[in-house]
Amino acid sequence: MAEAALNATGLHSFYGDSHILHGVDFTLAPGEAVGLMGRNGMGKSTLLKSLVNVVTPRQGEVSVSGRSTRNMKIHEVAHLGIAYVPEGRGIFPNLSVRENLMVAARAGLDGKRDWTYERVLDTFPRLSERLGHGGQQLSGGEQQMLTIGRALMTNPKVLLLDEATEGLAPLIARDIWRIIRVIRESGIATVLVDKNWRAVTALADRNVILVKGRVVFDGTGAALRAQPELLNEHLGI
Repeated sequence: MAEAALNATGLHSFYGDSHILHGVDFTLAPGEAVGLMGRNGMGKSTLLKSLVNVVTPRQGEVSVSGRSTRNMKIHEVAHLGIAYVPEGRGIFPNLSVRENLMVAARAGLDGKRDWTYERVLDTFPRLSERLGHGGQQLSGGEQQMLTIGRALMTNPKVLLLDEATEGLAPLIARDIWRIIRVIRESGIATVLVDKNWRAVTALADRNVILVKGRVVFDGTGAALRAQPELLNEHLGI
């Protein structure tokens, strides 16, 4: 079997005294797309942050392509080939679209630059029309496109997307889903958090549901759809 692109075992993460993740195991194969789902406050964002050391787990291990990230700083984890798109997007508001993209540009771990500036703009044609606009001048959907495009400029092996379409108009959300499919087909392993379970399960190879910081389901979209009681109990469907 190929070595996991990302592997976590026994993660316990806290915010102060609040115990959020309770012994979570999580794995992502090279090129795999995994949907991470659950109601609000169940630990999805905390898991993503724990995978990149934005939140440092108090117990457990995380490895990227077999390399432990213990004691690594966030930028060191990123340089292992992980790109993280946070829920709040985190663009630089005072930089232009062009500058937001170029500041992140670098070759991947293998030295390749599959995701060039030109390819990102071809993927996000809306951004090409706003290259001189500041980040703060963009709509919510355009900001999401920019933050995903900026992540791709790092030529990652793994992309973590937190609330990919939250708060976006349906037409913009549909465009984001199209882009995520393009990213997946390019071979980047992807972890996707979004409330639209139908869109997530249609795209993901595997789905994980968290409940109060514990994994209660890990399987295919077909297996999940075959258990409507599970959808109703844990996702409110």
